[in-house]
Amino acid sequence: MRIFITGASGTIGSTVVEELVAHGHDVLGLARSKESAAKVEAAGATAVQGGLGDLDVLTSAAHETDGAIHLAFSNDFTDLERSIAEEGHAMDAIGTALIGTGKPFSIVSGTTLAQGRPATEQDPLTTAGPVGGRGINAQRILDLSTQGVRTSAVRMPRSVHERFVAYGFAGILINTARQKGISAYVGDGSQRWPSVHRRDAASLFRLMIEKGEPGTSVNAVSREGDSMLELATIIGEQLDVPVQEVPAEAFGPLGMIFGIDQPATSTWTRETYGWDPTHPSLIDDLKAGHYPA
Repeated sequence: MRIFITGASGTIGSTVVEELVAHGHDVLGLARSKESAAKVEAAGATAVQGGLGDLDVLTSAAHETDGAIHLAFSNDFTDLERSIAEEGHAMDAIGTALIGTGKPFSIVSGTTLAQGRPATEQDPLTTAGPVGGRGINAQRILDLSTQGVRTSAVRMPRSVHERFVAYGFAGILINTARQKGISAYVGDGSQRWPSVHRRDAASLFRLMIEKGEPGTSVNAVSREGDSMLELATIIGEQLDVPVQEVPAEAFGPLGMIFGIDQPATSTWTRETYGWDPTHPSLIDDLKAGHYPA
């Protein structure tokens, strides 16, 4: 299959490109700069020049390929509303181009919240709070399954990691520890963060492109949840800084999210699609130390 990917030069996207290419797929990757284009091509894809705001480029690429994966997000946490709106317009452009074709369109989403238990794939997406708009965007795309698009949402946990490369939201804890001289956590630190190795996540995106059922959500979770205190403690040990509770506001717009207990399970995903995470855990990667800048 020939697959178009937004965010193809990113931490997750570049690994998804490698996974698809390794399994015989041809990939077109969106790249907004020469540097991004070089990363896309190094991963084995053909670069398509443009950004999320270039809706004509997105539409054209979707028409030319056998399916699409959306991964790009500006990550401007100082203006989440703008970033979420931009993402929504981009996904709509791709999705509209695929209506009636039966082609797959897999999007990145986030694990949701369930009170008193780990969230499952059947729990509704979160549509409230600072990132609720992303849930609204995702559901709108999933609903295209009734219009001849084989849509799927890969729900990613807070920390998509690989040692010496990236740690997802745990990377924010690392950066804060370096900048403030303390390894910080919110509340009593008992709130749980699910996680997945980025190469395991990439294999799930491939599975959804190859055989995902229309309108399906899957949880890319290898560990249901490690406590924020445990993560902060390991980071503190590795950076030789004290571990300390801080108010949620210390983490800016993400503080409220960091204070929520949000475990998630992937039992249904594993049983239904044969997904088998095999790479190291977030705890293992954090204990390896030598965090990149």
